[in-house]
Amino acid sequence: MPPSARRGPYFCGIDAAMDVVTGKWKSLILWELHHHGTRRFAELRRGLPGVSEKMLVQHLREMEEDGLVHREVYREVPPKVEYSLTEHGTTLNAALAPLGAWGTDRMRRIGAEKIAIEALPSRR
Repeated sequence: MPPSARRGPYFCGIDAAMDVVTGKWKSLILWELHHHGTRRFAELRRGLPGVSEKMLVQHLREMEEDGLVHREVYREVPPKVEYSLTEHGTTLNAALAPLGAWGTDRMRRIGAEKIAIEALPSRR
């Protein structure tokens, strides 16, 4: 299935864009890869407290299908897999930046605080 053909037809560009970022974790995966660069699966999972392994795998597969994430498999023992943003993923991240700024402003207006990752319970 070609990228973005998963759903469609679309009403407008926002509809088409939301098709690839639907799901709680996709925008956070984009953010994590943008701010920390290439990551292995376990590093991504640690950087996204609360995501289940199943959900992370599902979102990464969908994002790879949509051309947002590149998955590099190294043929070694034990196997090594790394994820990085594609150029297409980088442009989506740039497009989401104003939305992030709007959300930060909203957090200030309503008195919401950022989640302190260190305060979250460990999954070990």
